[in-house]
Amino acid sequence: MAKTKKVGQLKVTQIKSTNKSLANHKACVRGLGIRKIHQSRIVDATPENLGMIRTASHLLAVEDVK
Repeated sequence: MAKTKKVGQLKVTQIKSTNKSLANHKACVRGLGIRKIHQSRIVDATPENLGMIRTASHLLAVEDVK
């Protein structure tokens, strides 16, 4: 059985509208589970989530959860 590495968690908040954004950026925000401005979600810091956060970073605020 493979050992799983514990990943951190991030609090992601949408701070700007997705109107007039690229479809890929909108899809990344939706993929993180965020639907409205000022809505927050706590997500695991996996490579997939970090890539989505990096793509739409101008629309999001990210905080470390301890």
